[in-house]
Amino acid sequence: MRYPQGGGLTAERQQFREELRLQAAERFDRGEASSLIAKDLRISVRSVQRWRQAWDEGGPRALRSRNPASLPRLSKRQFTQLEAELAKGP
Repeated sequence: MRYPQGGGLTAERQQFREELRLQAAERFDRGEASSLIAKDLRISVRSVQRWRQAWDEGGPRALRSRNPASLPRLSKRQFTQLEAELAKGP
């Protein structure tokens, strides 16, 4: 999978993951087991456990998406130039 400049998830994928975390939060509130939540949402039990810990410490706000982890290291001009060079092939 190719990530946009700066790496990480696309905005759409980030939104999708946030929705999963918030669905899990509703189920945490009902006291459901992590393994059942993971199976139903088709994610790892470990992810659900991390989300539950964050939810325990900060509630649903702790599960909201944040900004990208890092800022791009290339300017838009440099990134365009890099794309052009890569398109030339080996």
